[in-house]
Amino acid sequence: MNDRQHRAPGGLTVGGAAALVGVSVRTLHHWDEIGLARPSHRTGAGYRLYTDDDIARVHRVLVYREIGMPLSEIKRLLDDPAVDAREHLRRQKAQLQQGIARMERMAGAVDRMLDALGRGIRLTAEEQVAIFGESWDPDWQAGAEERWGDTPQWRQYAARAAHLEADDWKAVAARTEALNADLVAAKRSGALPGSAAANALAERHRELMSTYFDCTHAMHVCIGRTYVDDAAFTANLDAAEPGLAVWLREVFDANAEANGTDPETATWD
Repeated sequence: MNDRQHRAPGGLTVGGAAALVGVSVRTLHHWDEIGLARPSHRTGAGYRLYTDDDIARVHRVLVYREIGMPLSEIKRLLDDPAVDAREHLRRQKAQLQQGIARMERMAGAVDRMLDALGRGIRLTAEEQVAIFGESWDPDWQAGAEERWGDTPQWRQYAARAAHLEADDWKAVAARTEALNADLVAAKRSGALPGSAAANALAERHRELMSTYFDCTHAMHVCIGRTYVDDAAFTANLDAAEPGLAVWLREVFDANAEANGTDPETATWD
């Protein structure tokens, strides 16, 4: 149906007005009922007819609504006799400019987050080796991303890592080194999985993992499995202390069980 078919003597029908301004007929009915945008005329049968001035008011409502103003406030503003049409337009322009600035700030925040997700560790390869030691391979991050990059935990890690400076990473490296030394010492001393000392070390390890992503006890069990099932992890751990990988898996399992997680059914979720 074209505009002529929607137009009647005295103005546009509610269907024509709705189609013209891009809202539903139900919306126009509601705005009529609350006195926000009432049609000036009715047909002999009582149907609504919107004049050009009515349509102009509807457009003003749409602008204010788009910038988040409540309908009650829009009505108060439009009905204020002290505010003329020019003042309405100035206010609308100011509100739109504020809305544009807010959206630009939001877009900037999204850009920063996308950048963070793509960057991960904000350190050069040389800085990584200097902080994490000569055995550190900067390519490990690329390999880890290839393996886990489509997981929520990797995205969480990347977002967190992007906000850490060199001093932050030095602190993480120091915590890691101290924990590794304590784990080796506990293994050598014969600490049993499930003992208070072993459980405390397991929690320290899980908390360290939570620096990068929220590590649950179930996830911790899965990490322990990886230490044993992945030859590279096993070799790296057992180079520090023979049998350390298997011991860690048993320690993580016992600690998880003590915290209500069944190691046999634990999954990465």
